[in-house]
Amino acid sequence: MLTWNDVIRLADTGNVAPPQRVEKSDDEWRALLEPTAYQVTRHAGTERPFSSEMCSRFEPGVYGCVCCGTPLFDGSVKFESGTGWPSFTEPLTDGVIAYHVDRSHGMVRVETECNVCDAHLGHVFPDGPPPTGLRFCMNAAALRKLDDTH
Repeated sequence: MLTWNDVIRLADTGNVAPPQRVEKSDDEWRALLEPTAYQVTRHAGTERPFSSEMCSRFEPGVYGCVCCGTPLFDGSVKFESGTGWPSFTEPLTDGVIAYHVDRSHGMVRVETECNVCDAHLGHVFPDGPPPTGLRFCMNAAALRKLDDTH
């Protein structure tokens, strides 16, 4: 099970190799994505809190990266954080999330990216529920619910 110490170690010393890589030019990403998804994922933007109905939906399934489709989170670990962004306690598998220290906006946080295509997803915090104690606070615009074939 992933812990906060693991997240910090990965953010400080480097992430594991991704299961694969997806790389596109900025023009290709812009053509592929909706404007909000493009701003959030390719330019580390943040959507307004409570701006997506994904925050209040808790159905079974897998949530993947909106850019490359990599499966990232299982719906069974999604929880109501009260923050206005979809929150999960852990990634679906090791190696799909990359962690980076983020010192923007006058604070120190840990940014999360899709390890396959470098899409900005959100941030992870050590204030989540058991058993991990982690809160993966994701931008809904960076995720999409995958069908049952993934």
